[in-house]
Amino acid sequence: LLSGGRYSSAFHLATSGYRHPSSSLSSYLESLQSSPANGMNNFVPSAEPLQEVVNNNNNNIYHAPLEYFSFDNLESKGPRATCDWGTPQDWSRKLAEDGIFRSGAWYCTPGGWPSPNGKAVTEVFYMLEGHGCLSDADGMRHYFGPGDMVTIPKGHTGRWDVNSPILKVWAVNAHSNVEERSSPIRVKVDHYNTFVSSQSSSSSDPLYRSTVDIGSSSNILYDVGSTKVGYWSCSNTGSFPVSYGTRQWFHVLKGVLFVTTSGGTSRRCIAGDTVMLPAGWSGFIDVVEPTEKVFCAAAA
Repeated sequence: LLSGGRYSSAFHLATSGYRHPSSSLSSYLESLQSSPANGMNNFVPSAEPLQEVVNNNNNNIYHAPLEYFSFDNLESKGPRATCDWGTPQDWSRKLAEDGIFRSGAWYCTPGGWPSPNGKAVTEVFYMLEGHGCLSDADGMRHYFGPGDMVTIPKGHTGRWDVNSPILKVWAVNAHSNVEERSSPIRVKVDHYNTFVSSQSSSSSDPLYRSTVDIGSSSNILYDVGSTKVGYWSCSNTGSFPVSYGTRQWFHVLKGVLFVTTSGGTSRRCIAGDTVMLPAGWSGFIDVVEPTEKVFCAAAA
């Protein structure tokens, strides 16, 4: 739906500043055997009304269908002053925040810039469109594209390169201290084809503690300190209770589910939807169709 569509056509980009992908990027692209099965090619907009909510209540569900992040709904942040190639400009829109956790979407045109200052938060994002590269302080490059999950730990330094216009949905965890112990701190990129094939079933669900009534599978992609990132799927339909849910963000790749809080708030979530749930929420998850999603959970 997005590739070559409304976002790419929203700009008339000058090609004089465009850097052709390196041979390493070409190798990365060739290594992807198929497009992510995220349901985006058959995307049907959610019927839920668009709402922008920013508060902290464990009965709230912060829900955004994909059109919430359409280009016309994004706010321009202007050009990147520190770029060293291209003419990168970015646009964004926030979904919600609770003082520690926040989420939204970001769009950026081609260009590159250094990031010499340590990142103030841990950021996780899922790529909807475009290709880019994040480099660590020692120059190691991490290429990413549609269907990839990317984690930038707090304290990371290096650089950004946007090779083709990027659209991502993101979550950030503003935990107090740098929790990575590696030097230099490294970005982690997980490709859709890899994390789907490596999932496993467990009696202890990373998001909901127990889904014994219908079962679930997951693949933890990053688990450092207070931040946990992963892929979650449920091939069965049915309902299970959540007694004390973790603070979480997720993006639905496939299927249909309902999230209902104990206060009676309910949202229908389909492919393309982004959801943020507060710490301590309780209620029910109803899986209507087999579902896949990527997530980030932050410890209270």
